[in-house]
Amino acid sequence: MASSKKNLSAYDETGIYINNPNTPVKIGIAVSEWNSEITSALAKGAVDTLKKYGFTDKDIIIKAVPGSFELPLAADYLIKYANTEAVICLGCVIQGETRHFDFVCQGVTQGIMNIMNKYEVPVAFGVLTTQNQQQALDRAGGKHGNKGIEAAVAVLKMLELKNCLSSKCK
Repeated sequence: MASSKKNLSAYDETGIYINNPNTPVKIGIAVSEWNSEITSALAKGAVDTLKKYGFTDKDIIIKAVPGSFELPLAADYLIKYANTEAVICLGCVIQGETRHFDFVCQGVTQGIMNIMNKYEVPVAFGVLTTQNQQQALDRAGGKHGNKGIEAAVAVLKMLELKNCLSSKCK
């Protein structure tokens, strides 16, 4: 969880999946077009992180969706039709004057969780839910790092956990 004292880009590299070029894994990234200044920075952080661990452009499928509310369905499509092993959902919802913020955030959160449980595939929640534009900028490459990096690391750690448990590692 981000706080004023934590940089989202700092993480423990233990237990991270490293892509094998002989048996490459495909990862999908669903990116909201709404607040694109923020979400494109999140996507860059996620892609750079995946490439750091052996993924190539061929292994990464990036698809844009109109807004954060569409991210769960995009994750479903990426798993079902693009045969991805994991999905990173990236979006940004900024508090406004109405309760719309609450409904969008709740729907996206529940939707992403439902997709992850439906397919038993890692789906990272890289959706910023901030009170203002500055908080979003601070978490998309600003003073609090980049939530896109955190989402990519989460997916890689979950892929490694799945591989470890399925091969009975200790």
